[in-house]
Amino acid sequence: MTTYLLAGGGTAGHVNPLLAVADALKLRDPAATVLVLGTAEGLEARLVPARGYELLLVPRLPFPRRANRAALGFLPRMNRAINDVAALLRERKVDVVVGFGGYVASPAYLAARRAGVPIAIHEANAKPGLANRLGSRMSRSVGVAFVGTRLPHARVVGMPLRREIVQLDRAATKAAALEFFGLDPELPTLLVTGGSLGARRINRTVVDSAALITGAGWQVLHITGSAAEVTDPGIDGYRMLPYCDRMDLALSVADAAVSRAGAATVSELCALGIPAVYVPYPVGNGEQRFNAADVVRAGGGILVDDAAFLPAWVGSDLLPVLADPHRIHAMGQAAGSTGVLDGTDQMIALIDEAAHPPAARR
Repeated sequence: MTTYLLAGGGTAGHVNPLLAVADALKLRDPAATVLVLGTAEGLEARLVPARGYELLLVPRLPFPRRANRAALGFLPRMNRAINDVAALLRERKVDVVVGFGGYVASPAYLAARRAGVPIAIHEANAKPGLANRLGSRMSRSVGVAFVGTRLPHARVVGMPLRREIVQLDRAATKAAALEFFGLDPELPTLLVTGGSLGARRINRTVVDSAALITGAGWQVLHITGSAAEVTDPGIDGYRMLPYCDRMDLALSVADAAVSRAGAATVSELCALGIPAVYVPYPVGNGEQRFNAADVVRAGGGILVDDAAFLPAWVGSDLLPVLADPHRIHAMGQAAGSTGVLDGTDQMIALIDEAAHPPAARR
């Protein structure tokens, strides 16, 4: 029986691929033990136990960015965390550590090296985070979601996706999905989403452009997010939802999309061959722009800065694309050419390789 420790958390970009891999490991071998290392503050604190996995907690330890009093205490706190995780690895007889980045990944990698436990790594973003830059120097089993990701030993495995996305037959489910959302089967659908909390610029611009888009012969399924500050324009062909717990159905109806460029979102849209306008989140280290680079280069997506995504841009740039069904079709094919549906399987093969390297099998 194999015991896996999956380390990652903080955001959905780390937690969702972790859970996809956890589910696949248990499906393959129900006798396997899957443990998850996370923090009490991250999204994993809610999602991991809800999925039925044991969550082991470590302190949230962001790397200090400047020399100050907090930085002086960082090394002792990190060393305690490493010692605690190393003891956990020995106590639970962990066979392999699988890191997905985030605050918990660094102590997990360092503890694994100290305890002599093999490491496998998955980096979801095209621009890798600090933890995985560190971990990739301790392992040759490094999987990345995007071609341009620069990490030592990196191999493109794609994004581990939820089973409901991997198994989605869009053509077979489209009619039922249109009925589910109350949409017209005779009209193409533009899916708009900015994530679970929403994206202020996307929401405001799309609401203000509602009449333009529907007047061009498209209907809109707009998932605003729970923190949105917009109201339904109340026009025919425009369906607004604050939250959608059936994103598989939303993706089934999408003939095109407008979204942020989070790694999971880009990966899902490309895997399903959905052309998209990507509006990268303007705060942070700029990884969202890099996430969309491959599909934009292939012709399957359009990149527009957050500040430029305004009703005027919708009128001058988006509407001509929506008015050209041949271009929409070509963009969908181009998006699909960059997508990976078997990222979970490829990542599990990489984990197996880490846990049982070829030299050890001879």
